[in-house]
Amino acid sequence: MINKTLCSAMLVVGLLASCAKSPTGRNQILLYGDEQMAEMGLQSFSAIKQEEKISKDPKLNAYVSCVADQIIKVLPDEWKSDWEVVVFDSEQVNAFALPGRKIGVYTAILNVAENQDQLAAIMGHEVGHVIAHHGAERVSQNSLAQAALQIGQVATQGSEYQAATMAVMGLGAQYGVLLPYSRTHESEADVIGLKYLMEAGFKPEASMQLWRNMNKLGGDRPMEILSTHPAPETRIENLANHIEKYKQEGVKALYQRPNCSR
Repeated sequence: MINKTLCSAMLVVGLLASCAKSPTGRNQILLYGDEQMAEMGLQSFSAIKQEEKISKDPKLNAYVSCVADQIIKVLPDEWKSDWEVVVFDSEQVNAFALPGRKIGVYTAILNVAENQDQLAAIMGHEVGHVIAHHGAERVSQNSLAQAALQIGQVATQGSEYQAATMAVMGLGAQYGVLLPYSRTHESEADVIGLKYLMEAGFKPEASMQLWRNMNKLGGDRPMEILSTHPAPETRIENLANHIEKYKQEGVKALYQRPNCSR
């Protein structure tokens, strides 16, 4: 009954959404358009620039921009312009790209990405999120889940089992939809970015080494089924499979091998 209520609610709201396909051919439901997402991205990026210290190191900025430029020039034509790249002086091991064509790289991640090829894997992955509209899809999923829970609350109004029903529906949405889709996004961004870095002339095997480096950082990680990200071992295996697949399909460098140095 709970599953039927949740699925029915998701279906009703989903009919109001636009259907799309990601660059890998995966079906998507998008409630938000590019302009809406770009506005959200621009607001978020502006806030981050106010909160975080921006690196003034000219050599470091030139290095990061060089790698970003190589990735950007192999993107689909409609995505080849108007990107802004900012390096943040921070101990966070992180990087991101936002709708609105904004890229942020934290200096600490440059200690994990040992060379231009590994940094290109990060850049390709983050840009892949934007081009695949993962932000819009994620916000849409949250909106659909909230709508389903509200409909479920109405459906169980007055029932002695209402609290338990809503709790189970909430867990079902979190672990049955939202987390798995987030893992899907991460894996998809990995393989989209891999294709870009290969076309840009970077070494594809560096993407696997990057995740070996990430794995060495350690730290507590939840079981993969409860995590928003695939396990490093899963990502490495997926990348290895797609490197071979892309090579068999004839994916190759479109330009001369880059020479970005720190």
